[in-house]
Amino acid sequence: MNDMLPSDVIGRRVAVNGERATVRFYGTVPPVAGLWLGVEWDNPERGKHDGRHEGTVYFKCSHPTGGSFIRPSKVSFGVDFLTALRNRYEDGPEECGKKEIVTIGKKPVETIGFDSVIKKQSENKLGFAPGPSAPRTFAALKVLVLNGTGVTWAEVLRCAAGWPVLEELYLKSNNITISERPADVLQMVKLLDLSSNQLIDENQLFLIAYLPRLEQLILRDIGISSLHFPNAGIGCKTSMFPFLQNLIVDDNQISQWSFMNELDKLQSLRSLSCLRNPLTVGSGAKTNLQFIIAKIGQLQTLNRCEILPEERRGAELDYRKAFGNEWKEAGGHQDPHKNRPNEEFLAAHPRYQFLCQKYGAPEDGELKTQQPFLLKNQLLTLKIKCPNHSDQKVLEKQLPDSMTVQKVKGLLSRLLRVPVSDLLLSYESPKMPGREIELENDQQSLQFYSVENGDCLLVRW
Repeated sequence: MNDMLPSDVIGRRVAVNGERATVRFYGTVPPVAGLWLGVEWDNPERGKHDGRHEGTVYFKCSHPTGGSFIRPSKVSFGVDFLTALRNRYEDGPEECGKKEIVTIGKKPVETIGFDSVIKKQSENKLGFAPGPSAPRTFAALKVLVLNGTGVTWAEVLRCAAGWPVLEELYLKSNNITISERPADVLQMVKLLDLSSNQLIDENQLFLIAYLPRLEQLILRDIGISSLHFPNAGIGCKTSMFPFLQNLIVDDNQISQWSFMNELDKLQSLRSLSCLRNPLTVGSGAKTNLQFIIAKIGQLQTLNRCEILPEERRGAELDYRKAFGNEWKEAGGHQDPHKNRPNEEFLAAHPRYQFLCQKYGAPEDGELKTQQPFLLKNQLLTLKIKCPNHSDQKVLEKQLPDSMTVQKVKGLLSRLLRVPVSDLLLSYESPKMPGREIELENDQQSLQFYSVENGDCLLVRW
């Protein structure tokens, strides 16, 4: 039997009935007679244990059900390269598959039988020689993809000295745990993808928090639900992740507003994607997205959509109004000398005091309990002025807050006998004297722009 096995059997890649695995052990497994191979499956659901048998550890697996013992005669150690190439790409006439045109860059490329190739693809599992041997240097390497290779964080750091100018590193689906801080390696990395590594938690993320050039961090599907920067208090900025501009946390378990409060502590964060989290799905998703904008003051892009100035203004005013009663009950007051909300409120709403300074404290009239949804309760009484036409009288109209800018223009076009295409709308509010807000988007409603009772529409043509 020994003559049938390669001399370097440990670490070899094998196939068993179409399933791939890596050999982790070779020897006897008492009390059963004969020689066995201990393998770690690429698909952990295929295994039965973690390398233990009757209390003895024969090898270790990264997953508790990733291991099996198999007789050597059941294992295929593969074929030579040319044979593998023919088996994979030289399909017979009955397996040729259909032609398909795909675009790579700007060039159309014809593929034949590519659907069958995709079905046969599997990720490469990498093996690294043990010990402190010097890594091979790739002096010009800037992008490295190691998704699904089984690489560990320790192996990444050991080899990273050979990637001195690496800028993008992809480590998706490796069951990685970040066990130590990078020291003198990965110092040029701008993008790091740790998606689908379910063992990573917030404390491990702090170990990479001082990578000096990290601008984009991708954390899709790692199971994270909480975040707290221990070195930054309420309303302060953290020194961690100093240059992080783009954070992606899609497909996680984020359900608490405290997570968003912490993101406001990041000095350079400009773009956030948090799709398919409990906080951003369901019936309240639209409102919650507005609250995220209000909570993270420097954010410019949310879920790949640009945050326009008027959208930020509307979101912050709505947030200010939504939590106004809670603010008053916690000790908030319109008089700055009496405005002392308690620590619990400030911890839950770190930017609320700033928003009161920006827009003024919410007035009692704004904080009345919402009345039932009736048209008369949603009507706004607005003045209408034409600053460039002094001969036009000041009008007063009641308009629904759900009315779009386009429909308002249509109404004004009929009243003023001016073509819709010539009209430019803005408004001013007595709460913000000296400021004029443009109504730029015809598809948005008056409510979107936070137009309120007593405001004045300005019409120009």
